[in-house]
Amino acid sequence: MDPDSVKSTLSYLAFGNVMAATARDYQKDLLAQEKAQSSASANEEVGLDELMDDPELEKLHADRIAALKKEAEKRESMKRQGHGEYREITEGDFLG
Repeated sequence: MDPDSVKSTLSYLAFGNVMAATARDYQKDLLAQEKAQSSASANEEVGLDELMDDPELEKLHADRIAALKKEAEKRESMKRQGHGEYREITEGDFLG
């Protein structure tokens, strides 16, 4: 076996392994860039003007306002019935 031939073959194999690793790294970089670009486009900022005329947002807002009004009316009703004043019960209340 010729030492130069073995050395050449090993060098060729090592070069092939380096090229394969480089290609894998390059592919990983490309995939990472594509992923970053797609997530950046998915996270684009929405302007306030676009939200102002959104019927879905207006419905959510109206539903929330109605729920808050209902809660306030319930509290007022309970208060008129004498349930408005509560105090915290402490251990001292039981020890007398």
